[in-house]
Amino acid sequence: MTTQQTMNILLCPDSFKDCLSAPGVIEALATGVQRVFPEATITKIPLADGGEGFVQTLLTALEGQLISIQVKNPLGRLTDASYGILGDKQTAVIEMAAASGIELLKPEERNPMLTSTFGTGQLLLDAMQRGCRKLIIGIGGSATNDGGTGMAKALGYRFLNIHGDEIAEGGGKLDQLHHIDTSKVTALLKQTQITVACDVTNPLTGTHGASSVYGPQKGATAEMAEKLDENLQHLASCIEKDLNKTILDLAGGGAAGGLGAGLVAFARAELSPGFDIVKEQTQLEKAIQQADFVITGEGKMDIQTKQGKTPWGVAQLAKKHHKPCLGIAGFLGEGYQELYQEGFTSLLALPNGPMNLQESIQLAPELLADKAEQAMRLIRFYRH
Repeated sequence: MTTQQTMNILLCPDSFKDCLSAPGVIEALATGVQRVFPEATITKIPLADGGEGFVQTLLTALEGQLISIQVKNPLGRLTDASYGILGDKQTAVIEMAAASGIELLKPEERNPMLTSTFGTGQLLLDAMQRGCRKLIIGIGGSATNDGGTGMAKALGYRFLNIHGDEIAEGGGKLDQLHHIDTSKVTALLKQTQITVACDVTNPLTGTHGASSVYGPQKGATAEMAEKLDENLQHLASCIEKDLNKTILDLAGGGAAGGLGAGLVAFARAELSPGFDIVKEQTQLEKAIQQADFVITGEGKMDIQTKQGKTPWGVAQLAKKHHKPCLGIAGFLGEGYQELYQEGFTSLLALPNGPMNLQESIQLAPELLADKAEQAMRLIRFYRH
């Protein structure tokens, strides 16, 4: 390890959900590090895997610009939504939840028979019209189950019934679809590369599909979920007939109420794990290679962290390059011990004593700083 003056510590956590953003976590950790190693070089790379904070993470890391426009929310009401254009002026980063997210609706308003991804399509179109030819889309937190048809409509697709009239938006009307008209699709789409941050493998339909698994949390009853599943199957058959694309068995096609499949079918998108996208954009692996010590983490770490979560991805890279890696979590859940075999040198949880969730949230910055300080003091001891 290098001397104290040149010691390089990499801070690369995800957000602590409902508590602190990834940049906020980093600032707290940096405070603790500097208490022990004030002269150390601290490299800060906030991370996200495609869900909440995805846009802000990449904007922070790559010095981009936030763009705000008016779009339609999942029920067609006008709302302000933002996305990012990165420093190269060619790449836009979009969270579908900004326009079509479940948090935009009151609980009693949530109805995937009616909700639409039209607003997400408006964000895509605006980015393309501003000159972006590479779009990166995070598709977590949706309120929709329309197979991406609303998004596609905003890009110029027309979804027609047997009489040649456009069907209403929402997953509940897809059974009326007879023909997909592509004559008015924006020409910009063919000039644009679209990558989707998708960390689930659910197919479009069936027991593990969009409607069955995610429909209930969006307000669907069992009867509605069954109908929505049938409608997405019908949509898939129309896509195969009119667009010559097969999406039924696409891994991740069921993400965001079928938006994953819709982006592939209507926008020639590629689905990719969110961590892989962020890793590439932020040059995380290079930063890990140059670091002496890596600190990552998120709100909860347990056996499910191994399923492609951000801290697990960081630990894998640290292991590859033989770097010590500390994971800090608000809570260490069942099976977290298995993470020691996955590249983590040590794992720490925040609470210093009995406290409820609200107290731990309020004290999170202080607790994070303390945990980082504790870890650094051990490092300083063993370096001497």
